[in-house]
Amino acid sequence: MKTFGCFSRKSFLLGFGSLSLLSGCSLLPSLHAPLPGNRAFIVYWPPATNSHQLKLAVKDNIDMKGVVTTAGSQRLARGTACPFGPSKAKPADKDAPCLAIARQRNVQIVGKANLSEFAVAPSGFNEYFGTPSSPLSISRDLLPGGSSCGSAVAVASGMADVAFGTDTAGSIRVPAAWCGVVGLKTTHGLVPIEGIFPIEPEHLDTVGPMGKDIAHTVQGMDLLQNGFASLYAAAVAAKPLAQEIRIGRLTLSGTDRPIDQAVDEALARTGFQVVQLDDSVRKEWEQAKQDGNVIAAAGAWISAKKFRFKVGIAARTKTAIRAGRIAYLTSYKEAVARQPQWQNTLKEIFKKVDFIALPTVQTPPPLIPPNLKIGILEARVLQLQNTVAVNFAGNPALAVPIPVRDEDVPVTSLQLIGPRLAEAQLLNAGRLVEAAVKK
Repeated sequence: MKTFGCFSRKSFLLGFGSLSLLSGCSLLPSLHAPLPGNRAFIVYWPPATNSHQLKLAVKDNIDMKGVVTTAGSQRLARGTACPFGPSKAKPADKDAPCLAIARQRNVQIVGKANLSEFAVAPSGFNEYFGTPSSPLSISRDLLPGGSSCGSAVAVASGMADVAFGTDTAGSIRVPAAWCGVVGLKTTHGLVPIEGIFPIEPEHLDTVGPMGKDIAHTVQGMDLLQNGFASLYAAAVAAKPLAQEIRIGRLTLSGTDRPIDQAVDEALARTGFQVVQLDDSVRKEWEQAKQDGNVIAAAGAWISAKKFRFKVGIAARTKTAIRAGRIAYLTSYKEAVARQPQWQNTLKEIFKKVDFIALPTVQTPPPLIPPNLKIGILEARVLQLQNTVAVNFAGNPALAVPIPVRDEDVPVTSLQLIGPRLAEAQLLNAGRLVEAAVKK
């Protein structure tokens, strides 16, 4: 069984890196001028200069009444196939339910944020609309992380105070980490996902907020869950000091040493009670990461297989869809069967600690490469993120920027994982980290 699992994973990654050679019409030039400026938005509605309203960006796989939901795709944006013709795309008939509170409160929505096509590329690369650069370097164009790349860049650049993203395998936390902002992956099932272009809604898909700091992320969460501000206030009152919070530190192989050091320093400066989690947890985490990646990949096949031969779809997206077929046929059922065991493992850990801490990503953001229209980049980024195991469990997790001793990119990200429905408690812990690392 172990040998078969290893074979399946190798087959999946090999398929991811090579299937794009069969991408047909998507190998033609896109004939679309990339978005201007920082490419954070597919559609942008500049706010009034003197407006003091909260500015909200919405990832463009979330339906908004009267606006075309592109999901980052040329085909959906234009409503036609190549050869290219005039747009016939149909605007959404109604808002996704996750926008209901924002609408009730008259929040100023400033645009639909850019993303990887169909939200399947963890790098944040988008060859049709253009790839937003991470703002963590002014001299080099760095990958923003995906798929909620535009949401993260919009917040980091100040074009939005808060953004809504979606997270299937790390799509909020990875761009938050590589753009230096806060990102919250919510408990699976807490926020409605109807009206959102799906990847794997049954087991993984979630909606969550991103903000430039904890306070704004709390505001964003309060737009997704009625009464959240009160839950957060109660969490702060219950544990106002870091010394009352127990952290299980998970150390994983493959992480850059300065990033691990940055996480340990941030935890120590904050003053948490920190205990090391043992090797058995690390082994189970690695299995959960493999299973989560399989389910996410298979989800791309389940949700988007009708596009695998369509024109106007990027080569790397077709790669993800076809690799998902391999994952679905070889490993999907076995991975889903292991989900309850992993969920139970985390339940047992949370009887001993309040949260689990580890780096959100293993390295700083790499350079944006030339568009070689292949999936090797995406397969590599999948291995760099420490996020999908959380989606596999359905638990919430928070990515918080922390300083790192790196001359080129001075910020990395601490990930805190909590029990189900512990969003308020996570943000309280994030508040304490944020205050400590700023001293």
